[in-house]
Amino acid sequence: MQFEVWAPQAGRVTLECDGATRALERDPQRPGWWCGESEARDGSRYGFAVDDGPVLPDPRSRRQPDGPDGLSAVVDHGRHAWRAEWAGRPLPGGVLYELHVGTYTPEGTLDAAAGRLEHLARLGVTHVELMPLCPFPGRHGWGYEGVSLWAVHEPYGGPEALKRFVDRAHELGLGVVLDVVHNHLGPSGNYLPVFGPYFTDTHHTPWGVAVNLDAPGSDEVRAYLVDSALAWLRDYRLDGLRLDAVHALVDTRACHFLEQLSTAVDDLAADLGRPLFLIAESDLNDPRIITPRAEGGLGVHAQWNDDFHHALHTALTGEAQGYYADFARDPLAALVKTLSRGYFHDGTYSSFRGRGHGRPLDRGRVAAHRLTGYSQTHDQIGNRAQGDRLAALVSPGLAACAATLTLTAPFTPMLFMGEEWAAGTPWQFFTDHTDPELAEAVRRGRRREFAAHGWKEEDVPDPQDPATRERSCLDWSEPEREPHARVLDWYRRLIALRAGQPDLTDPDLADTRVAHDPAGRWLAFRRGDIRVAVNLGPEPALIPLGSRPARVLAAWEPVEGPGTDGILRLPGESSVVLEQD
Repeated sequence: MQFEVWAPQAGRVTLECDGATRALERDPQRPGWWCGESEARDGSRYGFAVDDGPVLPDPRSRRQPDGPDGLSAVVDHGRHAWRAEWAGRPLPGGVLYELHVGTYTPEGTLDAAAGRLEHLARLGVTHVELMPLCPFPGRHGWGYEGVSLWAVHEPYGGPEALKRFVDRAHELGLGVVLDVVHNHLGPSGNYLPVFGPYFTDTHHTPWGVAVNLDAPGSDEVRAYLVDSALAWLRDYRLDGLRLDAVHALVDTRACHFLEQLSTAVDDLAADLGRPLFLIAESDLNDPRIITPRAEGGLGVHAQWNDDFHHALHTALTGEAQGYYADFARDPLAALVKTLSRGYFHDGTYSSFRGRGHGRPLDRGRVAAHRLTGYSQTHDQIGNRAQGDRLAALVSPGLAACAATLTLTAPFTPMLFMGEEWAAGTPWQFFTDHTDPELAEAVRRGRRREFAAHGWKEEDVPDPQDPATRERSCLDWSEPEREPHARVLDWYRRLIALRAGQPDLTDPDLADTRVAHDPAGRWLAFRRGDIRVAVNLGPEPALIPLGSRPARVLAAWEPVEGPGTDGILRLPGESSVVLEQD
């Protein structure tokens, strides 16, 4: 079997495989690469030593059976017998479901999560978006401190478990998206700097030195990240990738890394004959990210739209701290703007940043499905001091209004696991660092962060306490009982409406017409023949919908269609979807 590793500054590289050691040779065709052959099979343990240093895992390791610090293992992807025939599932018209493997079930494994996929098929979502799966120290964590960007966290079940999960999802008609982190790697178990200039101190990120995308040696680093992304899509038959915090990918080269990545993914889609897509988490409000390359953009297929979340959250909760401040000045007006124009900050002043932020979205060029809309995410729940979900902050009626707006808005909707039944469990920040100093630093940092916002230290959960993770696991007895069952039925009805009403998946963002009354706390919008109305106030609202007759398609509380006067009488803290003749 051929082994190879990039180590451009090394004077000597050796391979240890199944206890045998041999020196590698420089590759005459590829500067900086070392290669050689050794007997190996699926499961063979191996590693590389640079300049007679310790034997370290392969930077492109496909499996880390003993965690990030152990030897790598050979993975023969050809041994897996795929069951499902899969032609792919494109993003337009989709409904995403964000899922954390370690807390979706008490077992916290991919196989246990696969056993719950029928619930998602019945719910009606189209794609499961898995939070990061790359290996990290310990057993439990969010996954954003991963290393070994080609491997699957062993406590989750490793590579074969991911293939079984994907196979089961595809059998049920569900696409699978994976959250990948290219902007930084975890501090523990990260041996990349021993091999080459994977990082640069030319730029800095919130997590320290930046990944090297534009300094000397960056060609190979970019190829490392691109090849990893393609491996997930090809070897595991994934349908898309969510790219974490792309605003932290500092790149001054003429061809931005995201353009290089989107080109490679589109080429792979053409080769495989099935749709593939990228979804960026971006804090930039820069439409160039999601503008096709042929039109001068970077060609990423969609992005998370935090502006919609912030406007919705402030309208529902009244919270006004931090980045919510600008939205909280007039939450309904902020909602109107995001529903009809995509971004709230499109060149406007951001008090949180102390400067102008964003750029207008060209609604004639950018399809609405390229923005992902949500009322809850792992970030917006887990980065609260106690991990409280929206259902813990507002009434059931207001939570139902959030679902209505999310699932009927022009954007590609995304749910966070358990949201669909108003889960009573929190989702808190938890870690399992094996390095005592790092564990204590994280614990103190978390408490210090929230103490600055008025929280008592003892009220901030200890991320290293196993009970913090256990509290965050979904309770699967809840969907069968009230009030959760009613909420679950509401989500199913809304998702079914979205699938059955073409107007609700119309990509024309400019066709959304919105009206609102700040004093009455109601908002209504039109998408084709569909009318959606929400009343966030406690008292009934009188909402003018026009003279055309309209019939109720779904309502949280019993409500009649508008009378001959065109006035809809909507109960307080309630919502309705109607179709006009």
